[in-house]
Amino acid sequence: MNRLFSSDPQTNLAEQTVSELSGSIKRTVETAFDHVRVRGEISGYRGPHSSGHAYFALKDDKARIDAVIWKGSFSKLKFRPEEGMEVIATGKVTTFPGSSKYQIVIEALEPAGAGALMALIEERKRKLGAEGLFDPARKRPLPFMPQVIGVVTSPTGAVIRDILHRITDRFPVHVIVWPVKVQGEGSGDEVANAIRGFNGLDPLGPIRRPDVLIVARGGGSLEDLWSFNDEAVVRAAADSAIPLISAVGHETDWTLIDYAADVRAPTPTGAAEMAVPVKAELDAQVASLAARLRGASSRQMETRRQNLRGLVRALPSLDQLLALPRRRFDEAAAGLGRGLERTAIAKRRSFERASSGLRLDLLASRLIERHRRIADQMQRMDRWLELRLLGERSRIERAEARLSGLPQRLCGQIARERLHLAALTRQADSALTHALSRSLAAIAAQDRVLQSLSYKNVLKRGYAVIRGEDGTPLTRAAQVATGQALSLQFADGAVSATAGAAAEPTPPAPAAPSSPAPRKRTARPAPEKGPDQGSLF
Repeated sequence: MNRLFSSDPQTNLAEQTVSELSGSIKRTVETAFDHVRVRGEISGYRGPHSSGHAYFALKDDKARIDAVIWKGSFSKLKFRPEEGMEVIATGKVTTFPGSSKYQIVIEALEPAGAGALMALIEERKRKLGAEGLFDPARKRPLPFMPQVIGVVTSPTGAVIRDILHRITDRFPVHVIVWPVKVQGEGSGDEVANAIRGFNGLDPLGPIRRPDVLIVARGGGSLEDLWSFNDEAVVRAAADSAIPLISAVGHETDWTLIDYAADVRAPTPTGAAEMAVPVKAELDAQVASLAARLRGASSRQMETRRQNLRGLVRALPSLDQLLALPRRRFDEAAAGLGRGLERTAIAKRRSFERASSGLRLDLLASRLIERHRRIADQMQRMDRWLELRLLGERSRIERAEARLSGLPQRLCGQIARERLHLAALTRQADSALTHALSRSLAAIAAQDRVLQSLSYKNVLKRGYAVIRGEDGTPLTRAAQVATGQALSLQFADGAVSATAGAAAEPTPPAPAAPSSPAPRKRTARPAPEKGPDQGSLF
């Protein structure tokens, strides 16, 4: 037992700490595998970390190795890693002493052959196409004559110069360039943001929203054009409210933005030709159409002139048109005198027939006959009233006879009811008297208000109402003509007057400073009212 825990050395190996052993392993691994190329499939990729580094793993069907791309190397990659992509990674193998793991630090990354990139493009194309982003029904026609063109491209390449030169030659318009990177890390996001930025401009703002967009880049390899296969770029092009022309690469180069754009141009120069027409051709076409319009107008006017001349020849003369109306007028004028004489004779005869029945003896006989009829009716009414009174008296006597035989209790009840009825009658009379008094007081108050608002009270203060010959009140001096008959209504009656010439206005006399003269009020003419209706001036 003592031998087992003895401190005597049993071997000649030197002791090492854990840190020393981990450092030795790290140096050995980095020395042996300082530059390797590994082919595998990306697994566990979630994009770059907040620090800018990217952490994931490379695997095949039998093994797995952790991988890391530092921030500086990640920004130099030609394409962005994606989950499940088969790649070839170049770097060095190192260890992480903190967890006894080894990993590969990737310095360069490339797809595992062009076939892998094409397979990735086809997969992405199927995915986006299933969402309807490539549907032809979404594509919009280009405007025929845009006023502003937006270009998304690199500001330093030959592409923008070719586009500007071709637009200037064909139809000079305002061009707005949104500078972006067209290759390398982050270029896809810049292109997508530029498309969304153009769509976010105000049509009436200081920088006007373009009428058409051109996304352009020169030719290159599949890796050089990879940014335009980015999903963000494709979605931004499909969501663009502005018609978009894709001009990426040469005629044989196809990217996913070409399927999402409204129109694909084979080259950037071709995109400029699609965006604007040729001004010289338009000028020539307008001149040709104007000449044809002038010729057609001249021929049309000459044809109308000839038709009008033919219609004028077919019309009758003025004397022919007025001959029959003139004859009818002369005949009517000739028969007017005879018609007046015949009408006067007929009216006189009718008057004589009516006056023959209005003799004094006939009127007296009719009055006597009417008096006799009235007397007869009064006699019949007196006899009817006498008979009615006799009948009512007999009915009352019969009722009293029946009531006299009722029991004493019923007679007492009748007496009480009579007293109650008398009391109710007195109350009703009192209530009616009070209600009548209140109504009379309300009417008197309304009458006082009406009298206070009546224009006649204004007349009592010295004013007058001026009326014309037809009784209409006159409110302006311009309504009165010289020599016109007027009626002046005062509070106690009306007088007639004749209007004279208008007098020149005399300046008012200056008022004394100590006692200013009261200002006189000019009576305003009252509107025509009924005899009992007032009006407030």
